[in-house]
Amino acid sequence: MNCCGIILSGGKSSRMGTDKSLLSLGTKTVIEQITDEMNTVVSQLAIITNQPEKYDFLTYQKIADRYPGKGPLAGLETALYHIDASVYICAACDMPFIQRDVYHFLLRKLNHYDAVIPVYKDRMHPLSGIYTKKMQPFIQQQLENDALKVKDIFSFGNVHFLHEFGSIPDHLLHKHFFNMNHPEEYEEAKHF
Repeated sequence: MNCCGIILSGGKSSRMGTDKSLLSLGTKTVIEQITDEMNTVVSQLAIITNQPEKYDFLTYQKIADRYPGKGPLAGLETALYHIDASVYICAACDMPFIQRDVYHFLLRKLNHYDAVIPVYKDRMHPLSGIYTKKMQPFIQQQLENDALKVKDIFSFGNVHFLHEFGSIPDHLLHKHFFNMNHPEEYEEAKHF
């Protein structure tokens, strides 16, 4: 299975007040923590960004949105459109503690589905899901209709919502689904 990791890094970080992906946690930036962990799961990795120059220190492929200004759905569509892979494993650039065990578990649940979307503590996490190429035309159609909510694409395709995570400990799930939008969440991340 040809798995591509995609890191969505197109947000403005307005609530944080500075670029979330370039904040330091220990000796690495957030984006480096994400790429390091993602690389243990995938055979290729790309960063979806409209500012590729800010990631010049990283050697990964950088791709600009095909539909600029249309949020994370546009980033997801861009990856599915441009990259040849059988499965796309998604992470947002503000999720510093993604866990390979969670992605391996999602991959095992893919089977015949077009996407697997984790639901943790009653909250859907589409930017931590896995997708197949079959979702790309549905996403493109939504973008062309200015329907930009990621969750709205799940009425198309064969999507599996995953509520149970087997034997993965809750503290690892909490870390995996943690994201930083505000300065206080960054402070919390420093103590993980």
